[in-house]
Amino acid sequence: MRSYIIRRLLQSVIVIKGVLLIVFFMLQMTGDPASVLMPEGADQEDIEQFRKEMGFDLPLHVQYINFLVGYKENKGVLRGDFGFSFHQELPALGLVLDHFPATALLAFTAVSIAVLISIPAGVISAVYRNSVADHVTTVGAMFGQSMPGFWLGLLLIMLFAVKLEWLPTSGAEGLEYLILPSLTAGLYATARLTRLVRSGMLEVLGSDYIQTARSKGLLEQVVVFRHALKNASIPVVTLIGLELGILLGGTVVVEVVFSWPGVGFLVVDSIRNQDYPVVQAAVALLATSFVLVNLAVDILYAWLDPRITYN
Repeated sequence: MRSYIIRRLLQSVIVIKGVLLIVFFMLQMTGDPASVLMPEGADQEDIEQFRKEMGFDLPLHVQYINFLVGYKENKGVLRGDFGFSFHQELPALGLVLDHFPATALLAFTAVSIAVLISIPAGVISAVYRNSVADHVTTVGAMFGQSMPGFWLGLLLIMLFAVKLEWLPTSGAEGLEYLILPSLTAGLYATARLTRLVRSGMLEVLGSDYIQTARSKGLLEQVVVFRHALKNASIPVVTLIGLELGILLGGTVVVEVVFSWPGVGFLVVDSIRNQDYPVVQAAVALLATSFVLVNLAVDILYAWLDPRITYN
């Protein structure tokens, strides 16, 4: 197992390096970096001087090395220096880290809601196959996967904030502000997980060892939850990890709809202001978070299924 973890860590490092390469070329694809980064109205002489000071006149591969390890006052992204925000004149990575806890809170809450709803719903749907509960669960899961996030968010705002006046429409001043965004972000994950739990349970419940466990006189609850659910949980854990990683890097729509002060909201605002260092830092941080979450999921497999080998 140790060699497997080391190998996965090395693979994660390679992926993160690839992400940093993409982040570097994000600025290059916008055109001349010096012209993009200089204020509007700057004369050509100032642009040329800025280009030399920042090393943008050097060959592209040299610029990439400088981007990683630093150039003059810039320490390089490997030491967490993505430069300063043009709009707020603060360290870009610091701004992203300030907004990341809000995104993480939203993502973890949404995944928690999805897990708490989907696992019981999927198990009940599989155990009572073709029942009313099964049909209701299946239709609800299809509805959840078909509903766009921005549309669901607007419907929830209209119902609970505008009509019933139970919850606030936007902001993050208390726990009540988290309810609508987390429900919006978690519904799609709930639908996917419910369908996966149901299909996994149906496959496992028909296995020989489940029939053997029942023939031994074990309680149905023990058979379902200790034997069947645990063995059906490998793909579920995979999808939970993927959903968490996606939500950490993909709650932009929800954050904008509810004005939630997370990284997605910051990225949209930075793109609007052409604040490219902040965008680069956000992309690098969110991609790294996604890689680390998936690494943790891979390691968790060993506890769930000892039959998994690491050769």
